[in-house]
Amino acid sequence: MAQITFITNDSQVVEAPDNSNLLRVSLREKAGIPFKCGGGLCGTCKCLIEQGIENMDKIKPKERKHLGDADFEAGYRMACQAFVLGGSVAVSWQKKA
Repeated sequence: MAQITFITNDSQVVEAPDNSNLLRVSLREKAGIPFKCGGGLCGTCKCLIEQGIENMDKIKPKERKHLGDADFEAGYRMACQAFVLGGSVAVSWQKKA
């Protein structure tokens, strides 16, 4: 099981099966990662993997359309495209004003 901490949602901690999609876990647990399309088209679900980036899967081509190399180096991913392989991950995002 993977442990995911949703920092922006009062540091909510949940467990999810290994290889879980980050956005789907957020939706199931009502964690609040923003999204519009859920399919890698809009870029709304951009989030920052603050801890555990080594526990994430590889970057997808759809993510490269919305995020640049500097974003990836800083730890940003698109939640709809990102899978938690296992271990522990902490994620944050920009809240809408």
